[in-house]
Amino acid sequence: MAEIREQSLLEPAPAPHGQGLLLRPWDATSEEDARNWWRGRNDPEFRRWNTPMALERDFADARESLAAHVKQAAEGTGMPFCVTDEATGATLGHVGVHVTSRPMRTGRIGYWVLPEARGHHVASRALALAARWAFEEIGLHRMELGHATGHEASCRVAERGGFGYEGTLRDAMWEAGRHDAFRDCHLHARLSTDA
Repeated sequence: MAEIREQSLLEPAPAPHGQGLLLRPWDATSEEDARNWWRGRNDPEFRRWNTPMALERDFADARESLAAHVKQAAEGTGMPFCVTDEATGATLGHVGVHVTSRPMRTGRIGYWVLPEARGHHVASRALALAARWAFEEIGLHRMELGHATGHEASCRVAERGGFGYEGTLRDAMWEAGRHDAFRDCHLHARLSTDA
């Protein structure tokens, strides 16, 4: 049986790429990366559907959030990928892989796309690339993703990325911008053995 890599996920490995995209690690020391991270996570559409564990109220909070995500990669518990245009290097969004159970070889994946990149299937292409990386490079068997009920665009992204709908989780996400109220979440998943 395959095992999940225990070491840092930042160690040199081929960068996931294809379908016009290149996924590279976010750089917490880069001013440009920090600004794009803040721009994506401060976007009204992102905030409508997502409430991060730590609410980011300003650019300094966003820098801390980015550094925390990059730290997960160094610890081997997650990998935040900056989604870029393979030809130009322009930042298009984010896709993040998080190991949730080493013994069960399961993980969670999430994504967002900058406003100017929406409508071009960037999220579904990035999702497919990151899932393949998680299965092949770190040995996950099951990847899950969740999105707020009613977020039809995210549902389509999941389906196009090979993540089938598995059900509705009650009160599994916070309401937009709150840590004191909950909303339901659709669960999607993909296995390493899926086509």
